Amino acid sequence: MSTLPVSAVLAWWGTSWLQGAAAADDLLDAVLGDDAAHTVGGLEAEPVGLLAALAQMRARGATGVGAAFPAEGDLVGLGGPADLNLAAVEVGEAVCSWEADLALVPLRVGAGVQWSAHPCRRRQLPDVGEADRELRLVLVSAAERLAGLEVARWRPEVADELMDLRRRGPLAAPPGVPPRCVELAGRALQALAVVELALEDDGGAITAAEAAERREALVPLHRTGRRALTAACSPEVWPPA
Repeated sequence: MSTLPVSAVLAWWGTSWLQGAAAADDLLDAVLGDDAAHTVGGLEAEPVGLLAALAQMRARGATGVGAAFPAEGDLVGLGGPADLNLAAVEVGEAVCSWEADLALVPLRVGAGVQWSAHPCRRRQLPDVGEADRELRLVLVSAAERLAGLEVARWRPEVADELMDLRRRGPLAAPPGVPPRCVELAGRALQALAVVELALEDDGGAITAAEAAERREALVPLHRTGRRALTAACSPEVWPPA
């Protein structure tokens, strides 16, 4: 994972637009990127555009949109109900407006994204500072364990990614996103990229026992990376400007 997931982009730009700091055209350009279209189902009889969905959130009192990056057994960033949790875990992400009681879950279909609307409840989130400290500690621990497992021998890209942790360029963010959260999101993405690279099929170059040991070493990094990205993309816990 080397680029921001679409839910992270929508959380940042949607919040900036809701707070009057970003223009609608800039929001749509950032979220759509090279996609053909984004539509939202479940709000009206027919799917509506992304901007219309955000306008409905604003009409319900939303001043921000936060992201969630859950996994099975770890519903970080979600507060239910069960239908939302199941849908979000299936794709690994969602955006939630705690004030509007509305969440959107993305599903890539062809050249576009179809978002489904769900009711949502208030959620518990990791503190930005806590998530930052935890990620730094787990990154060091994971790097040491992966070195001990000689992962770089069959996955040199992993070693390169770990070496680049301190040299990563800043992510592009809209007005209003705290610099600390932009930096945290960048480190979280790099941590998740390490996990993704290290778990790729190696063509049978290692034994089943070695593969299991490698996976065990990466579980804490995957969890901590998702928690950090959730905190960095959730205005509820952003530090004061």
